[in-house]
Amino acid sequence: MKKSGKKAVMYPLLAVVPALVVYTLFAVVPIVISFFYSFTDWNMERLYDSTFIGIKNYLELISNPVFLKSIGNTFLFAVSTTVLKTVVGFVLALALVKNLYGRGLMRAVFYAPCVISITVVGVLFKSILANRGLLNNALALMGLKWLSHDWLGSYGTAMGSVIFVETWMWAGFNMFIFLSGLQAIPQDYYESATLDGASAFEKFKHITMPLIVPSLTVVGTLSIAGGLKVFDIIYVITNGGPGFDTQVLSTYTYQSFSLGFLGESTAGSMILAVIVAAISFAMNRYLTKREVEM
Repeated sequence: MKKSGKKAVMYPLLAVVPALVVYTLFAVVPIVISFFYSFTDWNMERLYDSTFIGIKNYLELISNPVFLKSIGNTFLFAVSTTVLKTVVGFVLALALVKNLYGRGLMRAVFYAPCVISITVVGVLFKSILANRGLLNNALALMGLKWLSHDWLGSYGTAMGSVIFVETWMWAGFNMFIFLSGLQAIPQDYYESATLDGASAFEKFKHITMPLIVPSLTVVGTLSIAGGLKVFDIIYVITNGGPGFDTQVLSTYTYQSFSLGFLGESTAGSMILAVIVAAISFAMNRYLTKREVEM
């Protein structure tokens, strides 16, 4: 009996070992190595004989106006896309949770963008938004040439464009998470509220919103973390341009690494990792507490 009890305790621990080994090798070890090299003058000329320089890389970064601008752009992108993807996804879920004709097809249509290659999406929208692209040509054909604009050639429209594309791609993904949450709400609650004379708004406020918070926790955490780490859609559509106007932390560290400033780029990566972890955990904790309260 004692041996059987020990085996029962050891079995789950042994089952976790392979996952821990893989995670340690491919996640923990690279982070530790990057943290170490962020305090050195590691670069392409000193690839194997870098020296410790303390926090010099970090001081140079926070005094670099391009890096500071990339931090601002990262927060702008993350907050804007999180709000838009959450709101649009929730509205779509509310519409398509109803027993509508063709709702299965509509769900598939709205979900489709997030399974398309980001490179394909980026190239597609880059051709649409280019100075002589599809959008400006369509405006000219409709007699609205005065609305034509170099959409990727100025800060406001370039940043707005990548925010729009990100929202278009992932709102459907959030829609499915909200759909799962809405479908899990017992219909008895709504029937009881109807018998008590509650209006549609009251049912939404007192039943739907409190019980959808767990889904909101998942959507909010994934969206803010993904927005802070954004790289691919910015790189493909604007490459951080025009100039450095749409530069974000990930593209900044990538370009720094490409130029051979390896120590500086790892320092930037560490700053990005801390920001993502801190904000994601803080949001998750806040929303989780809201679940308990409601």
